[in-house]
Amino acid sequence: MIVGVIGAGQMGAGIAQVSAAAGHDVLLFDINLFRAEAGKAGIAKSLDRLVAKEKMSQADVDALLDRIRPVEEHHAFAPADLVIEAATEREEIKRSIFANVGKHLSNTAILATNTSSIPITRLAQAAPDPARFIGVHFFNPVPVMGLIELIRGLATSDDTLAKVEAFGRGLGKEIVHANDAPGFIVNRVLMPMINEAIFALGEGVATMQDIDTGCRLGLNHPMGPITLADFIGLDTCLEIIRVLYSGTGDPKFRPAPLLVQYVDAGWVGKKAGRGFYDWTGEAPVPTR
Repeated sequence: MIVGVIGAGQMGAGIAQVSAAAGHDVLLFDINLFRAEAGKAGIAKSLDRLVAKEKMSQADVDALLDRIRPVEEHHAFAPADLVIEAATEREEIKRSIFANVGKHLSNTAILATNTSSIPITRLAQAAPDPARFIGVHFFNPVPVMGLIELIRGLATSDDTLAKVEAFGRGLGKEIVHANDAPGFIVNRVLMPMINEAIFALGEGVATMQDIDTGCRLGLNHPMGPITLADFIGLDTCLEIIRVLYSGTGDPKFRPAPLLVQYVDAGWVGKKAGRGFYDWTGEAPVPTR
């Protein structure tokens, strides 16, 4: 199978890596060739660490990387069997990508979105054929996380669902099915928890460290919700919460003012070096 991946950032590169590891040829695209090549270079760097730990052989790494080809033009996706969009979590950007890429796809190719919250039925309006459009939500970091959420839109065909489910299982992932409702399964449950933790911080219920430690140990989670928000990206969390709020009209999804303030400041988490924690040193330091 030839798999196209749109977006060579952390999520897109991860999808490209696991697809190539499963034996698929991958076309990796971003806004320019430099960004696409940087995405592949990031994959190579992460795989080098696995070689150093003797978890992969250099020959296997070389073979995997040979299956990933950075591209810079939409028409490069013409031979693709499956194209997965993993761009910024902004609806207008995604719709523009689907409209532009869709013109170059074959009449059997499947177009998928890695959106974590935006309704699939609505996004499918920008696809060339809504029957061959589906939500395939990977989790970060993709090579480590064992889950994919599949979300079919109103028009998604049974054949499309079956093919993408087989693809996901071929990557070694567990598949769960979600209806096309705001936030799907995981973010419908996770984002209100993160948002409420930030409300609690802003209202002075407890310190950031105590909120994180309390949830980590009291709920047996691998990390606290505020730390997790920094890993996800506070801007991404805010976008998802706003989708939940606008999609349901339920005030329980109102974004925490402190979250909005941090995003407005550009303190969007680990990727920026600063969020609720300062990540520039050897250990994270609370910023409030």
